[in-house]
Amino acid sequence: MSVPLLDLKPQNLALERELTEAFQRVLRSGHYILGPELERFEADMARLLGVRHALGVSSGTDAILLALMSLGIGPGDEVIAPSFTFFATGGCVSRVGATPVFADVCPICFNLDLADVARRITPRTKAILPVHLFGQAADMDPLLALAAQHGLQVIEDGAQALGATYRGRAVGGLGAFGTFSFFPSKNLGALGDAGLLVTNDETLAQKAALLRLHGAKPKYYHHLIGANFRMDALQAAFLSVKTVRYAEYTEARCRNASDYTAQLTPLPGVQVADPAQCGCSLSVGDSKASEVRLVLPVAYPHNQHIWNQYTIRVPGPGRRDALRAHLQAKGIGTEIYYPVPLHAQPCFARELALPDSPSGKFPFPVSDRLAQEVVSLPIYPELTESQRAEVVAGIREFLAG
Repeated sequence: MSVPLLDLKPQNLALERELTEAFQRVLRSGHYILGPELERFEADMARLLGVRHALGVSSGTDAILLALMSLGIGPGDEVIAPSFTFFATGGCVSRVGATPVFADVCPICFNLDLADVARRITPRTKAILPVHLFGQAADMDPLLALAAQHGLQVIEDGAQALGATYRGRAVGGLGAFGTFSFFPSKNLGALGDAGLLVTNDETLAQKAALLRLHGAKPKYYHHLIGANFRMDALQAAFLSVKTVRYAEYTEARCRNASDYTAQLTPLPGVQVADPAQCGCSLSVGDSKASEVRLVLPVAYPHNQHIWNQYTIRVPGPGRRDALRAHLQAKGIGTEIYYPVPLHAQPCFARELALPDSPSGKFPFPVSDRLAQEVVSLPIYPELTESQRAEVVAGIREFLAG
């Protein structure tokens, strides 16, 4: 049985009638950029995330850019971000003229290692950009305390974590800004590019709204140098159709994750990551490397994990790639998020080569190792029980070999 990593058709085609009606409604309205459809969607997102202000934007990447611009971050400034994440997190910092300073991550939750963040802070540091990777919140309370201690802003990259919570609070509204992506593969996916910027600060919301429209208010009167970060009304209408079902999508992903964990844990050599070891560098799979053959992800008790990805670790040189090849031969899709950490990307070589670079002073042992060990399994909501069983059977066969 073929098991794709992700199949968008079952979810979207099930809503074909409603999506078609949304398209026709927008077509007939004549409002194709911003407008009432977006205003309704923004209000829905503000309620979902428990924030005062939500701005629909053109993509998750542009949401990060808009947050940085709204905070006045630019040349001469440094922003600390995880090395183990998608390119946009660090790339946006460079695009505003600031310097991305990369920090290592935790091998358990895959999020920022706060001790490593602390030692990379300099007088030039202006912000910390945590990523709630794979749908699990970063450890925000100590991160916010660290930021406050040094007078730093916090921008949450929640591209993979819409609706995830940290100690009962939705991510995105905990720092100065929160950013989200509605790329089609996300838990709440548009039928194209779209994103969201949220904040509880009235002044920041007004500035971001101005920058979203080329810094103009009224039209043609430009108070700031902004950009075109607008969301199409059509994407807002499509997303509104899917938002009412978002809790169902999340429940299905959680079910799939629980099922994987329940079926894989009894297999020999399989270990669930231990939350008690959070932040302990490379603790899992080290002392008993010959015994631990596969490490499963874990949802921390104080978090609501939304499982954008179910990412396992396969310790041992070449073993991750061998497992992936084995599953591929059986028609089972997987993906590596991420094969090259940001500190190892050629485009950021200058940042690490500078004599006083905080990125270049310290190594990235966890990020380097995760890049060699992680692989993500299919977990989209429409994944069937038989498809999950096929994935488990493929892993069982690999471990027995």
